[in-house]
Amino acid sequence: MSAESVARRPPPQPTNIVSLLKPRRFGDARGWFCETFSEAAAAAAGITTRFVQDNQSYSSLAGTIRGLHFQRPPHAQAKLVRCLRGSVMDYAVDVRRGSPTYGRFIATKLTAAGGEQLFIPEGFAHGFLTLEPDVEVAYKVSDIYAPHCDGGIAWNDPDIGIDWPLPPGTEAILSDKDQALPTLRAFDSPFAYDGQPLQPL
Repeated sequence: MSAESVARRPPPQPTNIVSLLKPRRFGDARGWFCETFSEAAAAAAGITTRFVQDNQSYSSLAGTIRGLHFQRPPHAQAKLVRCLRGSVMDYAVDVRRGSPTYGRFIATKLTAAGGEQLFIPEGFAHGFLTLEPDVEVAYKVSDIYAPHCDGGIAWNDPDIGIDWPLPPGTEAILSDKDQALPTLRAFDSPFAYDGQPLQPL
C-alpha cells in the first residue's frame, strides 16, 4: 500500500476557547509518572499556543482569592494553569468586546491529586480561590510579565456574579491591588471578539 493511499487524519484546528486538559498518569507500586505538558497533546486538543514562561504562586491560607487578572496587548497572555499542591476553584471570565458571552465565566476545580489543567486564552480574565491552606499553583504563560500591561476586573463584580465557594469559617483574602480593580462597567476592553464564544467545558 502506497503512502498516498493511506487515509490521513486532518490536523486539529487551532482553538481559542477555554479548555480543560487531563494529562494521563502512569502508576505502579512506586507511585506515578505524568507528562505535565506536551506540545503534541496540546495540539491534539487544538491548543497551538507557544508558552514562554513558567510562573508559580503559593497561598498560605484557605479563602485566598487571586484575580481576576489579565495582561493587555501587546503583551496579552494565554495561560495553562494547574494545581501543584492542594486545590483551587479556578475561573475564566470572557472580557472580549463584542463577544456574545461577554462577562460570562467558566469555573472548574483544579486539584494536585487530579492533575487537571485549565487553558485560558487571551481575552479572558483569570482568577482562583484556594479551598485549603498551603496551596501552590503553576502557570504557563504565552508572554513575559509586563507591569505596564497589567490589568484586571473586580472579583465581586455583581454583573459577573461569581459565587465564590469560600471554605466554612473563612473570609475572602485579597491583596490591596486586587481589592481596587474596576468593574466591567468601568472597563474599556482592549480585547476583540474572535468569533469563538465561551463554551461549557
